[in-house]
Amino acid sequence: MDVYLNITQIIVSVVLVLLVLLQVRELGSGLFSSAQATFHTRRGIEKTMFQFTIVLSVLFILISILSVKFT
Repeated sequence: MDVYLNITQIIVSVVLVLLVLLQVRELGSGLFSSAQATFHTRRGIEKTMFQFTIVLSVLFILISILSVKFT
């Protein structure tokens, strides 16, 4: 079971990193560029990606807790 949790955690972490990088690219404000001063509401695919990022981060935390508990 420990192997399955580790593999799942790796997959979730890679997808989570990709989603975060896609969101930064779409907003137009990267790590070294200036941030936008206007308020921006999320719509469509951007909102879906944001909600999926939240779900994946909660899933990552739960898998991490389960991984520590079973080892």
